[in-house]
Amino acid sequence: MTKPLNDQEQFGLCLGLVARLWRAEIDRQLAAFGLTESRWLTLLHLSLLPESVTQRELADAVGVQGPTLVRTLDRLEAEGLIERRTEGADRRTKSVHLRAEAAPILERIEEITAAVRAEIFSDISHTEVTTCLKAFEQIAGKLGGTPRAMQLAHETPKDR
Repeated sequence: MTKPLNDQEQFGLCLGLVARLWRAEIDRQLAAFGLTESRWLTLLHLSLLPESVTQRELADAVGVQGPTLVRTLDRLEAEGLIERRTEGADRRTKSVHLRAEAAPILERIEEITAAVRAEIFSDISHTEVTTCLKAFEQIAGKLGGTPRAMQLAHETPKDR
């Protein structure tokens, strides 16, 4: 016999489902431009993070392990969209930088993500969104979300 899920159980399941559906819709719309989720997420995060970000910081922001990100970066670098630079005395530490050639692709990513967001939030009030954000922040904090990650979630690129 199946028992009904309580609100917290439903919340957890719905959170994962909504995130997957959201990304899938963006993937569907960006696929026509040859952009996979790993590529568009990496480029988008690079555009949102400070200008000098290490591969490790970028992997954390994207939510993948370092070796997984390296394959994506190799491809983006081969296409001339990003460049990696050795930072300081530690030759193992590489920073990742967008190249000017990425600008038209980023514009397309931003257009499509903005359109998807507009559709998703078309009948959801600002108050409802703010309430969700507060809950997400509390949950992320309890799950080890770093203060820097939380700060980046609230900043716009011009704030940095």
